[in-house]
Amino acid sequence: MGKLALTLEIVKRTDDMTGFVVLPRGWVAERTFAWLMNFRRLARDYEPLPTSSEPVIRWSMVARMSRRLARPRAAGRH
Repeated sequence: MGKLALTLEIVKRTDDMTGFVVLPRGWVAERTFAWLMNFRRLARDYEPLPTSSEPVIRWSMVARMSRRLARPRAAGRH
């Protein structure tokens, strides 16, 4: 482990915008951080190094996805 295969896209505001403007897909990052904060070990900064916190993040997302896959589907959803 140690290296995540992630692509980071920086969305910049244009200079002619004034006030609050919702940036596209910003909610995706906020939602993911909210999911991660549901895991107690990630709610505080217990891990001293990024190399030790990465496996905990992976473990929490695997747990989240396995719970999502294991739950029964609602009637009418395919």
